[in-house]
Amino acid sequence: MTTPPSLTSALAGHIREAIASGGGWIAFDRFMSLALYTPGLGYYANDSRKFGLMPAGVKGGGSDFVTAPELSPRFGQALARQVGQALDATATSEVWEFGAGSGALAEQLLGALGPQLNRYTIVDLSGSLQARQRERLAVWGDTVCWVSELPAQMQGVVVGNEVLDAMPVQLLARIDGTWVERGVAVREGQFVHADRPTALRPPLEVAASHNYLTEIHPQAEAFVATLADRLQAGAAFLIDYGFPEHEYYHPQRSMGTLMCHRGHLVDADALQDVGEKDITAHVNFSGIALAGQQAGLQVLGYTSQARFLLNCGVLDGMEDAPLAERVMVQKLINEHEMGELFKVIAFVVDSPERPWDGWQALGFAQGDRTHTL
Repeated sequence: MTTPPSLTSALAGHIREAIASGGGWIAFDRFMSLALYTPGLGYYANDSRKFGLMPAGVKGGGSDFVTAPELSPRFGQALARQVGQALDATATSEVWEFGAGSGALAEQLLGALGPQLNRYTIVDLSGSLQARQRERLAVWGDTVCWVSELPAQMQGVVVGNEVLDAMPVQLLARIDGTWVERGVAVREGQFVHADRPTALRPPLEVAASHNYLTEIHPQAEAFVATLADRLQAGAAFLIDYGFPEHEYYHPQRSMGTLMCHRGHLVDADALQDVGEKDITAHVNFSGIALAGQQAGLQVLGYTSQARFLLNCGVLDGMEDAPLAERVMVQKLINEHEMGELFKVIAFVVDSPERPWDGWQALGFAQGDRTHTL
């Protein structure tokens, strides 16, 4: 299902008004926030279908991209082993999921964790996605609840699959040796990129002097800091595509990582067809780790999705699985699919009131890469 033209036009008009109010220019993170999250109009706030295995035109299709829980329930079942261990180790009984999408991961975790859970709270800004999640998860009744913002205090295990990549980023460009912030303006009725001088810099110096485009992630880092402030006891597991800092700002990555998804195709033009496609950027996991540590969390582990899932037993019983199921699981762990590009980072609360006692997280028992951050 595509976004109705009236919604697309309304969103574009709304963004033009914001640009006019900003003196003819807004930073890219502001544009990205409006394009994705404007109530009723933005990509994640409208009623178009986002998640699924097939694009439009294919039977059962009409989606823009697929996430790991849609590929195989074994993803959530493996993650549940880690979540269950963390619930026991932190003496908590609630899971908090951010950006629950289609509800597939919640369904898998609820089914696997069973009575170990007293409550499953979903934090999702999208009213349309919340409605679909409520329908899918109705069988669990009052065990599942929804909120649109974090409470002042919380306890439990936090999970977020492909949440950080959808948080707005600022664009920095080095042009002829001078750093500028790349924002958005309007020319002849069309959105265009426009640069302004800035004191902002990437967290690492980028070697050489060639022109270079990249992103910085203040909103994602602020999210982790806020999570640290509110989480009184428990742990957090965040799964997304990205790199440690030294890879993210490698001199050869001169075009940045910003991308758009629509109909299972990828393009790099975030200014076209606003509201009709997802806009994402890869995650700088070093920045995420540092934000958590500075806010008082302890890094529990960092590794590839493949290693994490293998540690959590994703292949247990696979010898009896149908071929189609085995193919999907291979997509989760193969290096050329999701296995290497996607990473898992985890934090645990370490405070005077609830000191971390050094328990070994199942998902990082082998192949932990925390030392690379």
